[in-house]
Amino acid sequence: LDEHHLDVNFHWFIYKSNNKEYPNMADKGSVTVRTRKFISNRLLSRKQFVVDVLHPGRATPPKTELTEKIAKMYKVSDDKTIVLFGFHTKFGGGRTTGFGLIYDTLDIMKRLEPKYRLRRAGVLAKPTGSRKQRKERKNRVIKLRGKNKNKTT
Repeated sequence: LDEHHLDVNFHWFIYKSNNKEYPNMADKGSVTVRTRKFISNRLLSRKQFVVDVLHPGRATPPKTELTEKIAKMYKVSDDKTIVLFGFHTKFGGGRTTGFGLIYDTLDIMKRLEPKYRLRRAGVLAKPTGSRKQRKERKNRVIKLRGKNKNKTT
């Protein structure tokens, strides 16, 4: 390829990008949320499903936005009972797939969900202090016996 050919291709790309044929990922586009493999799990008092999100010309939408849409779809009164996780955007963008759970009550959710997902959802408080401080406190408590374990903080 000669220099002229490369130059023409470059100018064509600039023309196309200026005329919005390549939309900016930050632009607000429409987001479509679909669920499939919907199961009502009575043993665990929850509904579980696979979430497909279509978001052409836009970055992956945040989980808060998806939670609101799913709450409207299934008429959920408390948004905190909805847990979304495991999202993967397909190569090329525009389509994301993940997993969702809707618990019947917040108490059941606290009993069944892993602690890290409860912290992520804002239901449990995050641990205070640095990781090193927490480990040192744990090791101090290990050496003590009986009622003295409660005294150390």
